[in-house]
Amino acid sequence: MNKQSGVTNALTKVPAVTFGFWIVKVLATTLGETGGDSVSMTWLGETSAQAGRTAVNGYLVGTVLFGVALVVLVWAQIRASRFNPWLYWATIVASTTCGTTLADFADRSLGIGYPGGAALLLALTLGSLFAWKRTLGSIDIASVVDTRSEIWYWVTIMFSQTLGTALGDWTADSVGLGYAGAALLFAGLLALVVAAFAFTRISRTALFWTAFVLTRPLGAVVGDYLDKPLAEGGLALSRGAATLVLLVAIATLVLFAPQRAATCHRSTPYRGQRA
Repeated sequence: MNKQSGVTNALTKVPAVTFGFWIVKVLATTLGETGGDSVSMTWLGETSAQAGRTAVNGYLVGTVLFGVALVVLVWAQIRASRFNPWLYWATIVASTTCGTTLADFADRSLGIGYPGGAALLLALTLGSLFAWKRTLGSIDIASVVDTRSEIWYWVTIMFSQTLGTALGDWTADSVGLGYAGAALLFAGLLALVVAAFAFTRISRTALFWTAFVLTRPLGAVVGDYLDKPLAEGGLALSRGAATLVLLVAIATLVLFAPQRAATCHRSTPYRGQRA
């Protein structure tokens, strides 16, 4: 604690934003696509041509399964007393897989379509950030230090992860860029965010959330590129194998790469100062 300024450092339960954080984030979002498709399409039998038309809707069942896992993990994350990288990234992966199946259910089974789904989810993501800011005063991850801020954090993440799937599918399929073209587009947009971080004074919090949202469609189209058929512009790799490789890569990075909690700088009264 700085006794002159009355500022004390507290650790959050979310990771510090480092280069390693972004690498794991992109891998987790890619895993969300391959893992979600493995359950809803491969195991539960959904296909693009028959989405939502069979007796068992694979997208809905997958969403329920991943949704339950996400709720349990978010509850555990909130209950935890300190930052746990394994728990945090498990929760992120659950949000990406749930986001994949939920977006596919809305876009394909409910017939909202990619543009409508992306527009709705963008509004929900921005609305969540706005409400969070109005309610607690800050959307900086360094402010995620209590139950209320953690709930807003994970609600926003869930919306953004679902938005990423819809936006990635819309860009690759409806716009016609294909999976490789869409990946280059989102990678280019992320490069612009990095340049803005390095050379402008744009809010770091705004740039963080912009990058956080953009990594999701990037991971979505990369995941689709890995497992979609050759005729659809993919590499036709096994969804299960791709998912396993991504899981191993994430686990390796979490195990060996430095993982530390973000630091919150709180203004607190020092001795002799009135609160």
